[in-house]
Amino acid sequence: MNHLLIAPVVLPAIVAPFTIMVLRHHLSLQRIFSLASVIALLAITLVLGAQAADGTVQVYELGNWPAPFGIVLVLDRLSALMLLLTSGLALAVVLYAIGSGWDARGRHFHALLQFQLMGILGAFLTGDAFNLFVFFEVLLIASYGLMIHGGGTKRLQAGVQYVVYNLLGSSLFLFALGTLYSVTGTLNMADLAVRVGELPADDTALLRVGAIMLLLVFAIKAAVLPLHFWLPASYANAPLPVAALFAIMTKVGAYGILRMYTLVFGPEVAATAGLIGDWLLPAALLTLAIGAIGVLGAREIGRLVAFGAIASMGTLLVAIALFTPQATAAALYYTVHSTLAAGLLFLVADLVMERRGGDIIAQRPMAQTGLIASLFFVGAIAMAGMPPLSGFVGKLLVMDAARGHDLVWWIWAVILVGSLITIIGFARAGTEIFWKSHDASHIREPEPEVPVDDAQAQPEALAPSAPTLPFVACFGLLAGLVLLTVFAGPMLDYTNATAAQLFDPDIYIDAVLKRAEQ
Repeated sequence: MNHLLIAPVVLPAIVAPFTIMVLRHHLSLQRIFSLASVIALLAITLVLGAQAADGTVQVYELGNWPAPFGIVLVLDRLSALMLLLTSGLALAVVLYAIGSGWDARGRHFHALLQFQLMGILGAFLTGDAFNLFVFFEVLLIASYGLMIHGGGTKRLQAGVQYVVYNLLGSSLFLFALGTLYSVTGTLNMADLAVRVGELPADDTALLRVGAIMLLLVFAIKAAVLPLHFWLPASYANAPLPVAALFAIMTKVGAYGILRMYTLVFGPEVAATAGLIGDWLLPAALLTLAIGAIGVLGAREIGRLVAFGAIASMGTLLVAIALFTPQATAAALYYTVHSTLAAGLLFLVADLVMERRGGDIIAQRPMAQTGLIASLFFVGAIAMAGMPPLSGFVGKLLVMDAARGHDLVWWIWAVILVGSLITIIGFARAGTEIFWKSHDASHIREPEPEVPVDDAQAQPEALAPSAPTLPFVACFGLLAGLVLLTVFAGPMLDYTNATAAQLFDPDIYIDAVLKRAEQ
């Protein structure tokens, strides 16, 4: 077995408790170990990505117990792509948190970050539905700690809402797993796919119930309308560097849909046929529309970016709901783009909030206005899907994949109109924040308000310790968007190969259950 396969889970699982128990009084050492861990994760995921690029599916059997009896981790093209995307985003977030001093505004930031990475990376690697639930809970607990980092009433309220809602989702997840286990007698994904295919046609009512509940769970994680209302307040009130990391969390829900509904509940399963298209596609279109309208109506920059993230999830889920190899390839390309774009805009929003507050009104010019305005402008172009960046390429791919669908005109209309509304919303915000701030006739001093935390109450006391690092993180994410645009051809080759592998589940099943050797 390739022991490197378990490293993305084990490394943060070791660094996190070590940071709490040994380094809790030494912030500088916490920063060193956390940064070194994330850099190591990036290197490991690069190697794993190279190993998965040829289409080989690798399986790691914990305790050398074979599937379906033991716990397995599985690496294929899809999981390798998500691992690399997560570690790249995490590196930018760690650099920003260190440079801006956000990690000093509360306790155990770096340990919680490592636990969060453990949960996310484990969710992408696991080959067992129950362990997918376990990793969901790990990332949920860590994300709650990160959400309330720095304290404050608004942040605590948003955190409680976030936890309560996601705990309801977790309860539904357990019900779904219990239902599936009662029908099939297994929760190993590969074995589950085999058992589902062997069920008699007249004995699939409970199977459909379990599949629907599982889809609802993933929809909650992906913030699909009408299950999206937790996201704007949670992301806008969380520390914005944390919200940047959360940009990958909604993709865990999208990943769950892709994994389970191509491997276990594929198009050939009559009991769940049409489930994705019949329910998910209309919900995705409404999610896109509501996200775009939210961008237009946002009055705070944090909520502006949060609604932009909702709109981008709507576009992504439209592609997933089309449920074809071409659309799935477009969805994977757009997944990378939307994660980088949302991460960049959340970090830029934090740069703005640290200098002038979060209200979208004209105020006096802030420090480094030109540089921050440039980053906001490019990030807004990317998020809205305007040329020449990768968002334009991604939306064209989604629209092209929808050409043969019965609702093609609705899909095109919602995507195009949603993009127009998003452009107007970001343009309005950019005008108020960056342009009108240089015109004294438009300047309005914000009304005094109760600060969210001590960091906003006393910004001078918490000045960034390394002012260049936040911009290094932002330009790193921007470079990722540029590279995704320049190398769109090779990236599309990879996503097309990944989609083909997803829609041929026998490759995955044979590797996990070792059917070819029997």
